[in-house]
Amino acid sequence: MSSPLSKADIERLSHFRYRLRCYLRASEDLCQAAGVTLLQYQLLLHVMGFPDREWATIGEIAERLQAKHHGVVALVDRCEKLGLVRRRASQEDRRQVEIHLLPKGRDLVAELATAHRAERDLLVEEFSLPGWR
Repeated sequence: MSSPLSKADIERLSHFRYRLRCYLRASEDLCQAAGVTLLQYQLLLHVMGFPDREWATIGEIAERLQAKHHGVVALVDRCEKLGLVRRRASQEDRRQVEIHLLPKGRDLVAELATAHRAERDLLVEEFSLPGWR
């Protein structure tokens, strides 16, 4: 059995959750100003940021978003209507659908990722200080 948390542990956890929520709130505001939802941005980010390739499957995106498959399909539908992504049947496994960014989607990811940089750097710096490891 693990030992009980100290008051300092609870304070660190509270502060961590607070700073994480501040980051997410700033992200929501940046996305709204760019005309997309936070989930739409995250989908685009995960497609562009998938390791070793420029696309991702619906299942892979669902895992990254920690979302249900059917919810990701609906999210892809909305992004497709906005001209941000396109679907393509996998050449290797016809049961798989690949999601590829269109130029508008790539530009939006680049713009928003750059806009997130300052807030991200603040989190990295703060949580690299002694007492967080």
